[in-house]
Amino acid sequence: MKYITSDAVAALGFVDFWGPDNNLKYPDGVTPPTESAINAKLAELQAEYDAQEYARSRQAEYPPLEEQLDHIYHNGVASWKANVVKPVKDKYPKPG
Repeated sequence: MKYITSDAVAALGFVDFWGPDNNLKYPDGVTPPTESAINAKLAELQAEYDAQEYARSRQAEYPPLEEQLDHIYHNGVASWKANVVKPVKDKYPKPG
């Protein structure tokens, strides 16, 4: 995912500041964030997104919830943990 300036501006608490030409507009009396604050927030947002890659990969790999519940019903929670959850967690380990 690629974050853009408006994402950072919104994350800094500036919302609903869009003008009719889709450019950021700030009401009178509102000090806009500095370019360095925007760039720092963009870097923070991107780092948070990148750090969750393992979670997105895991989510895509797990079978549908219905299948998981069926596995638990027929085989028990221990089997589900060992045969459904653990292989995915091993494939996409949590960093750190």
